[in-house]
Amino acid sequence: MEKEFEVFELPNGIRFVHRYANRPVGHCGLMVKAGSRDESPETEGLAHFIEHILFKGTAKRKAYHILSRMEDAGGELNAYTTKEDTVIYASFLGNDYQRAIELIFDIGFNSIFPEKELVKEKEVIIDEINSYKDSPSELIFDDFEALLFPGHPLGMNILGTPETVRSFSRKDVLSFLDSSYGTNQMVFSYVGNIKASRILNYLKKVTESIPARQSSLLRSTPQPYRQANIESERPVFQSHVVLGTRAYAADEDKARTLHLLNNLLGGPGMNSRLNLNIREKYGFTYNIESFYNPYSDTGVFGIYAGTDPSTMARTLKLIEKELKKLREKK
Repeated sequence: MEKEFEVFELPNGIRFVHRYANRPVGHCGLMVKAGSRDESPETEGLAHFIEHILFKGTAKRKAYHILSRMEDAGGELNAYTTKEDTVIYASFLGNDYQRAIELIFDIGFNSIFPEKELVKEKEVIIDEINSYKDSPSELIFDDFEALLFPGHPLGMNILGTPETVRSFSRKDVLSFLDSSYGTNQMVFSYVGNIKASRILNYLKKVTESIPARQSSLLRSTPQPYRQANIESERPVFQSHVVLGTRAYAADEDKARTLHLLNNLLGGPGMNSRLNLNIREKYGFTYNIESFYNPYSDTGVFGIYAGTDPSTMARTLKLIEKELKKLREKK
C-alpha cells in the first residue's frame, strides 16, 4: 500500500513532509512555529509584520523580483500568520518546483529588511488594521479571544495595534527571528507529482549553507479564565454576537469528535442545525456558523451570528435551544 505521505529530516533539522499527487499543479510551503502567541504586549503584531517584510528584498533579489518570480511562470507566492505559525507558500506548474523551493528559502533565510521598506510597510499594516475596524463581523472575534485568554498572548491581535506597529525597529525584527526562526521549529511540505527523492535532493542542495539552529522560544500555558462578556456600540445596521469557550487542543483524542460536532452544528454546509433552524426556519440571520480553532495546548469553540437588533434576543434563545438539544438528546 502506497504511503499517504513521507517524512524526512534535513541535516540542519528542518523536517520535510512529502505527499505524492498525480496532478499538474504542485504546492509547497515553509512553516515556522512562530506566531502572535510568541510576542509580548510591547511586540504585539511583530510576527505578522515580519511576514510582510520578508517579501521586501533579499541579498540577491529586490521586492519586485520576489513578487514576479512565481507569477512570471503562472504560479503564486504568498504568506500568512496565525496565532502559532508563520507560513510562506507557493503554487506552481509541476516542473517549476525548483523555482518555488529556491525562492521560498531565499525569502525565509536571506531577507535583508531595508529600513525604507520597513517604514512603508508599517503604514500598509496600519491600514489593514483600520480596515478590520470597519468590519464588525471580523473585529468581534478579536474581542472574543481577548476575553477567553486575558493577559495571555493568545488573546492579542495578530495584526497588533497602530502604536506597536509604529514602534517596530529593524533590531526588533532581527531579535524575533533570532529567537524564534530555529530550524528545529520548521517544516517544509510539498504536494505534487514529483517524487520525494528528487525534492529531497534539491532541498539538500538549496539548504546546505543553512546551519542548524535551535529556537529559544518558550510558550506559556493560558491560565484558567472566568465567564465574561463585553458589549460595544457601533454605528452599524446589524448586531453581531460570538459566544463560546475554550476547547480541546489539536492533539487531544476528543479534538476529532469536536470537529465533527462543529460541522453538524454550524459548519460550512447549508444543512447544519443552526442554519436550518435560525436562518431557514425563522429567517433571523443571513450568516450563522460555529467554529473550532484548535491550538497546540488549548482550543476555541464558538458560535457567530449576525442579525437585526430586533431579533438578537430571539436568535440567542434559539442558539441556546440547539445547544441544549445536543447535550440532552441521545
